[in-house]
Amino acid sequence: MKPSRRRGRSGREKILVIEDDPVARADLEARLEASGYSVARAADAASALTVVNRERPDLILLDLGLPAGDGFLVLERLRKIEALAAIPVLIVTGRSDAETRKRVAALGVAPVLTKPVDTEALLAAIRAALETEPT
Repeated sequence: MKPSRRRGRSGREKILVIEDDPVARADLEARLEASGYSVARAADAASALTVVNRERPDLILLDLGLPAGDGFLVLERLRKIEALAAIPVLIVTGRSDAETRKRVAALGVAPVLTKPVDTEALLAAIRAALETEPT
Protein backbone atom coordinates (compact mmCIF):
# COMPACT_ATOMS: atom_id res chain seq x y z
CA MET A 1 0.00 0.00 0.00
CA LYS A 2 1.37 3.36 -1.01
CA PRO A 3 1.86 5.79 1.88
CA SER A 4 -0.38 8.84 2.11
CA ARG A 5 1.45 11.85 0.69
CA ARG A 6 1.63 15.36 2.05
CA ARG A 7 3.63 17.33 -0.43
CA GLY A 8 4.96 20.80 0.19
CA ARG A 9 2.81 23.83 -0.53
CA SER A 10 3.99 23.83 -4.14
CA GLY A 11 3.04 20.17 -4.70
CA ARG A 12 6.71 19.16 -4.97
CA GLU A 13 7.96 15.82 -3.70
CA LYS A 14 8.90 16.07 -0.04
CA ILE A 15 12.19 14.73 1.30
CA LEU A 16 12.90 14.38 5.00
CA VAL A 17 16.54 14.97 5.94
CA ILE A 18 17.44 13.26 9.23
CA GLU A 19 20.90 14.62 10.03
CA ASP A 20 22.35 15.85 13.32
CA ASP A 21 25.13 18.05 11.90
CA PRO A 22 23.53 21.45 11.23
CA VAL A 23 26.04 22.34 8.51
CA ALA A 24 25.58 19.03 6.66
CA ARG A 25 21.79 19.28 7.08
CA ALA A 26 21.70 22.84 5.71
CA ASP A 27 23.88 21.78 2.77
CA LEU A 28 21.60 18.87 1.89
CA GLU A 29 18.49 21.05 2.29
CA ALA A 30 19.93 23.74 -0.01
CA ARG A 31 20.85 21.22 -2.71
CA LEU A 32 17.44 19.53 -2.54
CA GLU A 33 15.49 22.80 -2.62
CA ALA A 34 17.61 24.03 -5.55
CA SER A 35 16.61 20.81 -7.35
CA GLY A 36 12.91 21.43 -6.80
CA TYR A 37 12.17 19.30 -3.74
CA SER A 38 10.28 20.34 -0.64
CA VAL A 39 12.34 19.60 2.49
CA ALA A 40 11.48 18.64 6.06
CA ARG A 41 14.08 18.04 8.76
CA ALA A 42 14.88 16.15 11.95
CA ALA A 43 18.10 16.43 13.95
CA ASP A 44 18.03 13.28 16.07
CA ALA A 45 16.63 9.78 16.35
CA ALA A 46 14.16 10.76 19.06
CA SER A 47 12.33 13.29 16.88
CA ALA A 48 12.71 11.45 13.56
CA LEU A 49 9.60 9.24 13.79
CA THR A 50 7.48 12.15 15.01
CA VAL A 51 8.53 14.18 11.99
CA VAL A 52 7.97 11.23 9.62
CA ASN A 53 4.44 10.76 10.99
CA ARG A 54 3.64 14.46 10.71
CA GLU A 55 5.23 15.15 7.32
CA ARG A 56 4.71 11.81 5.49
CA PRO A 57 7.67 12.43 3.16
CA ASP A 58 8.05 10.86 -0.25
CA LEU A 59 11.64 9.86 0.63
CA ILE A 60 13.96 9.97 3.66
CA LEU A 61 17.67 10.79 3.69
CA LEU A 62 18.98 9.21 6.89
CA ASP A 63 22.31 9.69 8.63
CA LEU A 64 23.42 6.75 10.77
CA GLY A 65 25.27 8.71 13.46
CA LEU A 66 22.47 10.43 15.37
CA PRO A 67 22.04 11.52 18.98
CA ALA A 68 19.31 9.86 21.09
CA GLY A 69 19.68 6.59 19.18
CA ASP A 70 21.19 5.91 15.79
CA GLY A 71 20.01 5.70 12.22
CA PHE A 72 19.71 1.92 12.41
CA LEU A 73 17.19 2.28 15.23
CA VAL A 74 15.18 4.81 13.20
CA LEU A 75 15.24 2.53 10.16
CA GLU A 76 14.21 -0.54 12.15
CA ARG A 77 11.28 1.34 13.68
CA LEU A 78 10.18 2.73 10.31
CA ARG A 79 10.13 -0.76 8.82
CA LYS A 80 7.87 -2.03 11.63
CA ILE A 81 5.15 0.61 11.11
CA GLU A 82 2.96 -0.45 8.19
CA ALA A 83 1.94 3.09 7.23
CA LEU A 84 5.60 4.18 7.04
CA ALA A 85 7.39 1.03 5.89
CA ALA A 86 7.03 1.76 2.17
CA ILE A 87 8.71 5.18 2.33
CA PRO A 88 12.01 4.88 0.43
CA VAL A 89 15.09 5.54 2.58
CA LEU A 90 18.57 6.47 1.39
CA ILE A 91 21.46 6.34 3.86
CA VAL A 92 23.85 9.30 3.81
CA THR A 93 26.72 8.58 6.18
CA GLY A 94 30.39 9.02 6.89
CA ARG A 95 30.64 5.28 7.54
CA SER A 96 31.85 3.23 4.59
CA ASP A 97 32.86 -0.05 6.22
CA ALA A 98 31.58 -3.43 5.04
CA GLU A 99 29.70 -4.15 8.29
CA THR A 100 27.67 -0.93 7.97
CA ARG A 101 26.78 -1.75 4.37
CA LYS A 102 25.79 -5.29 5.38
CA ARG A 103 23.50 -4.04 8.20
CA VAL A 104 21.90 -1.48 5.89
CA ALA A 105 21.33 -4.05 3.14
CA ALA A 106 19.72 -6.42 5.66
CA LEU A 107 17.16 -3.68 6.34
CA GLY A 108 16.37 -3.36 2.63
CA VAL A 109 18.14 -0.09 1.89
CA ALA A 110 20.46 0.59 -1.03
CA PRO A 111 22.54 2.44 -1.96
CA VAL A 112 24.58 3.83 0.92
CA LEU A 113 25.84 7.29 -0.03
CA THR A 114 29.13 8.16 1.65
CA LYS A 115 29.79 11.72 2.81
CA PRO A 116 30.70 14.03 1.29
CA VAL A 117 27.99 13.22 -1.24
CA ASP A 118 28.33 14.37 -4.84
CA THR A 119 25.21 16.30 -5.86
CA GLU A 120 24.68 14.37 -9.09
CA ALA A 121 25.04 11.01 -7.31
CA LEU A 122 22.61 12.16 -4.62
CA LEU A 123 20.00 13.36 -7.11
CA ALA A 124 20.37 10.22 -9.25
CA ALA A 125 19.83 8.00 -6.19
CA ILE A 126 16.77 10.04 -5.17
CA ARG A 127 15.25 9.85 -8.65
CA ALA A 128 15.87 6.10 -8.82
CA ALA A 129 14.32 5.52 -5.38
CA LEU A 130 11.25 7.60 -6.20
CA GLU A 131 10.78 5.89 -9.58
CA THR A 132 10.94 2.38 -8.12
CA GLU A 133 8.59 3.19 -5.24
CA PRO A 134 5.87 0.56 -4.74
CA THR A 135 2.40 1.44 -5.99
